[in-house]
Amino acid sequence: MSDVTYYTQEGLDKLREELHFLKTEGRAQIAKAIAEARDKGDLSENAEYDAAKEAQGHHESKISKLTNVLATARLIDESKLDVTKVLALSIVKIKNVGNGATMTYQLVSETEADMKTGKISVKSPIAQGLLGKSVGEKAEITVPAGKIEFEILEISR
Repeated sequence: MSDVTYYTQEGLDKLREELHFLKTEGRAQIAKAIAEARDKGDLSENAEYDAAKEAQGHHESKISKLTNVLATARLIDESKLDVTKVLALSIVKIKNVGNGATMTYQLVSETEADMKTGKISVKSPIAQGLLGKSVGEKAEITVPAGKIEFEILEISR
């Protein structure tokens, strides 16, 4: 069985919507492609049919994986998060001690991570280095560019 993964309500809703789409419209599109390819003649020499059947296999595999993710997903009640230390779903304002740059990230599950919106995976090196720390503490984190020291300025939810 897979590890339990924690999600925000927004993240769970997106996963459920994607699964619903794959099971309904996605399957209908695959079935239509298979039917069109089948209508083109001899199946033993029909590359379009083979490609459509392969796409169907990939599609069903994606549905299976997403079903498993949802089976082990747990919703975190953000109102009960402890803001005295960095946890999953915490919003953390940090300062790069070396150059003084500040940034704010929310630590989320891998599937919810989106750098454009400031959401980083709890499994990322930065998040791993920050987890369990409190405001004022420093964390030396090894990233692909080397070691960076961050100071935690603020924790919220």
